[in-house]
Amino acid sequence: MKHLRFYFDPVSPFAYLAFERLPQALEGLSFSVDYQPVLFAGLLAHWGQKGPAEIEPKRAWTFRHVSWLAHHHGIDLQTPAQHPFNPLALLRLALASAPEGMTPSRHVCEQIFRHVWVGGEDANDPNRLAALTQRLAPRLDPHGDEVKQALRQSTAQAVAAGVFGVPTIEVDGRHFWGVDSLEMLAAYLRGDAWFDGRAWDAAAIAPPGVQRRP
Repeated sequence: MKHLRFYFDPVSPFAYLAFERLPQALEGLSFSVDYQPVLFAGLLAHWGQKGPAEIEPKRAWTFRHVSWLAHHHGIDLQTPAQHPFNPLALLRLALASAPEGMTPSRHVCEQIFRHVWVGGEDANDPNRLAALTQRLAPRLDPHGDEVKQALRQSTAQAVAAGVFGVPTIEVDGRHFWGVDSLEMLAAYLRGDAWFDGRAWDAAAIAPPGVQRRP
C-alpha cells in the first residue's frame, strides 16, 4: 500500500476538483491518504508568485476552466459569492477537527470543500461557519494558539518539502501538482516503467535560457 499526502487549501477550486476525483482516478489501487491543510497564500509568498485570481485574465480563464472540468467530470461546483476569500477560518477548523496527532479525515475535508464550492454562497458568512463548526464538532478551539501554530507548521513543512501550489500530492518523495496530474499519479502507483528509469529526473532538467530581469 502506498501512502499519499494531499496538500490543499479550500480556496483552490483545483484542489476541490482533485479531492472529488481522487477516489475515481485511483480506483483499484491500494493507498492511504493524509489530507494536509496549508495556507496557499503562504506558499505564494515564499516562492514569489501571484495566485490565479490575482491576475484578471487568468482569473477569468481559471473559472471557465474549472467550470468546464466540473461539468466534464459530473462534479457539483458553483463559485462562492466572493473569491478569493480568506481561508484561514476553514483551514484552522480542518486542523481543529482532526484526531490528536493526525490530519483531518476525508469526511471533514469533504464538508469544508463543499461548504465553499457547492451552492455559490459566501464561504466566510458567520452563520454558515457557525453551522459548519457545529456539524464538525472540532476537538480543539479553531481560534486557539495550538491550531494557529499547527497551520503555520504545516505550511512551513510544505515549503521545506518543495510544495509550491495546491493541490499537490506527495508519494515516495515525488510531487504531483494539479488536478491534471492525477492520471500521472495513477500511472506511477500502477508501476509504469517510465518512473523507474532516468525519465523522471531528466525531464526536470531544462537547459539554461534567458533570465528575466527584476
